[in-house]
Amino acid sequence: MANNSITAQYNELPKWVRVLLQLFLGSVIGGVYRIIRFFETKNVVTLVVGILVLVTGIGNGIAWIVDLITTIFGGGITVLAD
Repeated sequence: MANNSITAQYNELPKWVRVLLQLFLGSVIGGVYRIIRFFETKNVVTLVVGILVLVTGIGNGIAWIVDLITTIFGGGITVLAD
């Protein structure tokens, strides 16, 4: 793993591992991923969405579904995670 950032290391995991992680731990991973991503990019929207995903039940469910879909069909967690 050439890049030392945590989110880059997560994105370099095999796709099947990321999908399994999203299936079982996606409700937590989505929020934590966005909060860590904030410290890497300094995008305040990413921090706010990360906190809302972890705190609110509806936001958590929506983010879990969106992150699972983007992980399966795309490159990983991409929605509101700049």
